[in-house]
Amino acid sequence: MKRVLSFAITVWMAFAPNGIWADEGGELPILRAEDVSLDDYLWTARPLIVFADTEADPRFAEQMARLSARPAPLLERDVVVIIDTDPDGQSDIRSTLRPRGFAVVILQKDGRVGLRRPSPRDVRELTRAIDNFALRQDELRNR
Repeated sequence: MKRVLSFAITVWMAFAPNGIWADEGGELPILRAEDVSLDDYLWTARPLIVFADTEADPRFAEQMARLSARPAPLLERDVVVIIDTDPDGQSDIRSTLRPRGFAVVILQKDGRVGLRRPSPRDVRELTRAIDNFALRQDELRNR
């Protein structure tokens, strides 16, 4: 397990500064909290925010590895990943959502918090939560 996490951290650190995690199934946008505003995603995307007190947090590395392993289901649900690993920076997103240490938060397209968890989650759990959002159910009905 340690080897997998170490590899995930190395790979993630190599690609994260570019703002995009590329995968053969598509590109999962990964943005830094200080570079974006949540208002930019109202009604267009579902921000999935990963908070940690440092990029060295093993929970952060585990969550990023889980997201990068299966980006396609997230892309199908209009997810954009935003990371905030600087509690001293006090980004607008951190000030709005007020995490304590590590947290995973998914916002609905209308800006409301749809899911908040204090530990890493797999893509399957995240997509199930998204699929239970009322707006997502409307999208599926209207297809």
